[in-house]
Amino acid sequence: MKVSKATDRGKVRESNEDACAFIPPDTYVVADGMGGYAAGEVASAMLVDVFAEMFSDAVHECGEKALLHAVQAANSKILCAAAANEARKGMGTTVVALQYRENAAYWAHVGDSRLYLLRKGVLRRLTRDHSFVQDLVERGSITEEEARNHPKKNLLTRAVGVEEKLVVDTGSFTPEEGDIFLLCSDGLTNMVGEAAIRETLQGESADKARTLVELALLAGGLDNITAIVVECDERG
Repeated sequence: MKVSKATDRGKVRESNEDACAFIPPDTYVVADGMGGYAAGEVASAMLVDVFAEMFSDAVHECGEKALLHAVQAANSKILCAAAANEARKGMGTTVVALQYRENAAYWAHVGDSRLYLLRKGVLRRLTRDHSFVQDLVERGSITEEEARNHPKKNLLTRAVGVEEKLVVDTGSFTPEEGDIFLLCSDGLTNMVGEAAIRETLQGESADKARTLVELALLAGGLDNITAIVVECDERG
């Protein structure tokens, strides 16, 4: 198993509201905060902290239900923090999380951060963006390429910490030898196309997460950028 992670505030934003973590032994999480000056930073950090509290023990619960409970716990914590501080009212965050074990992988997702799987040269997005433009794409109103440049591309239909009854997408699958996973914020996918992502994941870079972030910076770096890459060797 090889893990690389990288984050950057980009070339436009004054601060980095993304947060990410590899929580040994088997949990990975990326969060992209929102909600005004500093508040997004607080929301994403709170979510990652909740995951660290719940999954840092080697004997912790694992699976879709455990990830769902972690997201819901973060949702409640962020809502309470926002209610207690007027400056943080309306803050929230996306989340994409992965748990990887030898015979099973589980994920949970809210918002427009993404989980990709590269398997045998084919790149698949495992998550569906909870966004206004994704709804337009699925209705056939715009193309995927048009969605990348749409003026409302940052308008989310779902986020952690925004409402009490949060719907969390989860899934599971059986990993295979050679699988490569990418967890990332939209600061990467808005700047770098899937063909370039696939090429980078298949390449020989010693730090694929940093390489992807650098590509986003070269393309303009209009947002915070975060990536975690998990490469599975022959031992799983």
